[in-house]
Amino acid sequence: MSDGAVDSVPRSIRAGDIRRSTIAGTWYPGEPAQLRAMIGGFLDSVTPSSLDGELVGLVAPHAGYMYSGQVAAHAYAQVRQSSRSFSRVVIVSPVHRFYPGRFALTDKRYYETPLGLVPVDDALVRAVEQHVSFNRVSQDMEHSLEIQLPFVQYELGNVQLTPIMMGDQDWNSARELGEALAQAIGQGEVLLIASTDLSHFHDYRSAKELDQRVLDCISAYDAQGLIRTLSMHKAEACGGGPVAAVMVAAKALGANRAVLLQYMNSGDVTGDHSSVVGYAAVALLRS
Repeated sequence: MSDGAVDSVPRSIRAGDIRRSTIAGTWYPGEPAQLRAMIGGFLDSVTPSSLDGELVGLVAPHAGYMYSGQVAAHAYAQVRQSSRSFSRVVIVSPVHRFYPGRFALTDKRYYETPLGLVPVDDALVRAVEQHVSFNRVSQDMEHSLEIQLPFVQYELGNVQLTPIMMGDQDWNSARELGEALAQAIGQGEVLLIASTDLSHFHDYRSAKELDQRVLDCISAYDAQGLIRTLSMHKAEACGGGPVAAVMVAAKALGANRAVLLQYMNSGDVTGDHSSVVGYAAVALLRS
């Protein structure tokens, strides 16, 4: 667990090197002790599943913690159950507010959260760039990548981060990114994380029906089928491309099973079933 706080930035790090948090204090607590307490509370209420196989990747939601934090905890609880020790993490997220090109990365050297700074993994980024190209962005408001970081810091402490934002989420983009990640990672101990929410703003029953189609594709380990289902508007997932890319990468690294750990929607939290957002936690495993 990280005890670092943003206030204690080493003098060797320039302010311009840091991608500042854009959601601390809104999407999750901005004060370190409160944030650690919230995440700890979520994780303490989860009994990690005893899964057959090594953890290769996770799918986790990216709404505000009050809505999806408990579902995210089901994903991150598997990290402490894992026989693998991860010092490097790849997070693949969608982009909600702007189009950064096909694939994008921050041009900063660190991501900031209230729990401290997460360094960008320059070596792994360069290895991935041998196979695909990234646009560098100096500013972004993307919550779906950042919101994974406090859970990562809490569970894994000091890790190196490869933060990839997908502007294009078609099958070719997901396949090419997934293959590039697998080639760059090789035999390294790297945890893959896909950031996605599911259907948005349907009634409770309709949302569950739409979300089940996504979960069926993931459970069948059918990444291409997932993209096809989404492109035909038979289901919704704002991070469908990242999920497919991570599934492709994990499969190339030996994963052969996807296990649903938890599904809920915002109606289960708020009691309002008229217009909900779906959330899922999934583990990708190598038997």
